[in-house]
Amino acid sequence: MAADPASPAFDPYEPRPTFFQRNADAVAATTVFVLTVVLGVVSFPPYHTPEFAYVMLTPGVFWAYTAPRLKLFAWTLAVAQAVLWTILLGWLHNVTWAGLFLLGPFIGAWVGSWYLVAWWILPRMIGRPTPTRLAAMVGLAAAWVLIEWTRTWLLGGFPWLPLAASQWTMVSMLQIASYTGATGVSFVIVMVNLGFAAYAHRLFRERAVGLNKRSQEFFLALFLVLTCFSVHVQQTFNRVHFAVPLARVGFVQPYIPQNLKWDPAQEPEIRDVLIKQTLEAATTKPDLILWPEAATPWAVRGDENMKALVEALAKRANTPLVLGSIAIEKGEGGRDQWLNGAFVATPAGLKPDYYAKRQLVPFGEFVPLRPVLGWLRKFVPIGEDFTPGGDSSPLIVSIRGEPTILGPLICYEDIYPTLARRSTQAGSSALVVLTNNGWFGEGGAAYQHAAHSVLRAVENRRPVLRCGNGGWSGWIDEFGGVRATLTNDQDRIYYRGNRVISVTRDRRWIGQSSFYTEYGDWFVLLCAGMLTFAILLLRTSAPAVMERPAGTAAET
Repeated sequence: MAADPASPAFDPYEPRPTFFQRNADAVAATTVFVLTVVLGVVSFPPYHTPEFAYVMLTPGVFWAYTAPRLKLFAWTLAVAQAVLWTILLGWLHNVTWAGLFLLGPFIGAWVGSWYLVAWWILPRMIGRPTPTRLAAMVGLAAAWVLIEWTRTWLLGGFPWLPLAASQWTMVSMLQIASYTGATGVSFVIVMVNLGFAAYAHRLFRERAVGLNKRSQEFFLALFLVLTCFSVHVQQTFNRVHFAVPLARVGFVQPYIPQNLKWDPAQEPEIRDVLIKQTLEAATTKPDLILWPEAATPWAVRGDENMKALVEALAKRANTPLVLGSIAIEKGEGGRDQWLNGAFVATPAGLKPDYYAKRQLVPFGEFVPLRPVLGWLRKFVPIGEDFTPGGDSSPLIVSIRGEPTILGPLICYEDIYPTLARRSTQAGSSALVVLTNNGWFGEGGAAYQHAAHSVLRAVENRRPVLRCGNGGWSGWIDEFGGVRATLTNDQDRIYYRGNRVISVTRDRRWIGQSSFYTEYGDWFVLLCAGMLTFAILLLRTSAPAVMERPAGTAAET
């Protein structure tokens, strides 16, 4: 209600509150919402601005310092994360719009729960001793790691786009992943966000001046960034002098549209494409040729005509083929079991041993909770529910007369760190990712997917050979450097074609395992301890008296 000019308390010379002062909560919520969504979207592929990942959490963190009302804070960040993740997972609309609008908000709520931890901890940091504030900061970054880790297994797991994936082109920030896994990279990014927010709060809310405006949180984050750079220099300096040949690899992208891939009438055309592209690649005499996931129109193990085609083609090319296809095996009771596999065909024939995909796609390769959801159908219109493979089953290929062990990963298996680690432990010299990204359309999802292969390469210090139906295909070295990408004359990754690439290995890592490969997710366990310690310390430590420069108002 406006002040009454007749009232003795009315002062016509007193400044009236501005719009922003009258609507401070709404302005803050709107600003945080917009910045959180925009900064989050541009931090990840296909955008080439990974630097924004270091501030994408800062608006929400800074707001949490001011102790806003929980309901307003929670709803603002929940809706922001729902919108953010719906945009990031926009490729799902090529499969089902319903899936997009269910999974986007679900993942957003899952990831966004971290902000509730921040809302509880950050206001309690103000006025605390420096060690307590730093411990709380570390605990918050650890909480982010734990939330990301649960995404790898909870409810079947969907660890698409961890925060570390935003740095897939920033090789200098990724090298600690060979020790900590990708979660260590996410930890550092969160620490930087917290450092920026703490510095901003100290300057603009605590009104610190002189030496008092220094933020120890910011300097701790800076120290971690410098640590990443030091590991980068140590690991990658002069790496070109340690390169030794692995193989000349032919990558075949048949680029069969998804709506035609399982159409029986399209079988002749699909066969012709595979033959033409494979024989073109073979003219330069590569050591190995790769096909993507489910490249053949029928099961190479289960359909004798398809098996004969593949064997004849390997013989004509006089080159081993590593291909994705289907295996149909007899299971219990004589029922057919369908497996999504990776096979090796040589000029001598199709090898009997193959790799079966371990992590199946819900509603794509099987219907979860079939007794309840049995009325639903898979969006892969072939066979019954697929059967998952039981182990890493590496593929052995003869390259220049020497047996070479390859660790296959099919489709989105490369987003699961544990699967790549187990394949490396099986003795693999390189990881081979065969994928059918036709489901994604031609948006940015192929780049998002490829970012995970970069993380797997660094974690395990193994080159990754990646072959997609229509892109992204290429070679990633042991340090996460993208050494080659298949593109056409218009610099597009989405096209039909082939290319032969000379792939090398770093001899320092031949026969050697990274720290992460040896010890796995030890850093996650450490983060659980750090978060527990931070909470206990914050509950038992008494706040310190804040020193304020003369003439400044006390914080309310």
